[in-house]
Amino acid sequence: MPISYTIPTSLFRMSISSTIPPYVVLHKKRGETPLETLEAWKSQHSALAGIPTSYAGRLDPMAEGKLLVLLGDECKKQDQYTKLDKEYEIEVLLDMKTDTGDVLGIGEYGGKVTFPDRAALRPVLSHELGPRSHRYPIFSSKTVNGKPLFLYALEGTLSEITIPEHIETIYRIIHENSYRLSTIELKKRLDELLAHIPRSDEPSKILGADFRQDAVRARWNEIFKTLPNRQFEILKLRVICASGSYMRTLAERIGTSLGTTGLALSINRTKIGKFTSLGPVNFWSKQYTA
Repeated sequence: MPISYTIPTSLFRMSISSTIPPYVVLHKKRGETPLETLEAWKSQHSALAGIPTSYAGRLDPMAEGKLLVLLGDECKKQDQYTKLDKEYEIEVLLDMKTDTGDVLGIGEYGGKVTFPDRAALRPVLSHELGPRSHRYPIFSSKTVNGKPLFLYALEGTLSEITIPEHIETIYRIIHENSYRLSTIELKKRLDELLAHIPRSDEPSKILGADFRQDAVRARWNEIFKTLPNRQFEILKLRVICASGSYMRTLAERIGTSLGTTGLALSINRTKIGKFTSLGPVNFWSKQYTA
């Protein structure tokens, strides 16, 4: 007769905890929140359902790419991960702007036509290198008096507070190439990007007004109804930076330095780790991969 027995729960937990990695690197899709990315991963790893998790750096809704998630006891070391360097591939759309710095914002067209060559770009990109003090984006989760900045922005009460500043450090900006889109092509691209943002009536999304989706789409449609048939310049850049650098505001500053406006058409985080400089030599001494 076969002998039946039960494995004590404590031993099962010990077995699980001894095999879990200290972290995982997930790919956050455009339109997802970091929490949605993590929940999708957890749904495929039910044995780890009760394991503590924490982010080591978030990503905006319109951004995609590598998301570092700490697991189990490694969550206690979160402070050791929050200062990691990042690499991004971004596209900067010139002659357009929004109040968020990316396409998920209320748009505005100023009528300028800008086609910078590499010679014009070089000093603009160089100007961004090194540590610089910048204001936090108004559509960010940075809190002032216990309330996130984006709520002040949605309420129209930003004038009642002082927007705090922080240091952003950019190590390198490489201009990979540039390309152009016609008005019709740009409208199609924007529609495709915004289609990635899911609608939600969950109570947790009320705080952010579900990204003002209807107002954002309505404004873009209004702009394109009267927009002339022209070409728009898109800069493809690779940016290596310290933690806490916002690609949305970098895109805005690049546009301003070129005498126009700019926004981040796309943002893709491609590397997380430690970027090291030894004299003229720069290299990634540590990278976190899946």
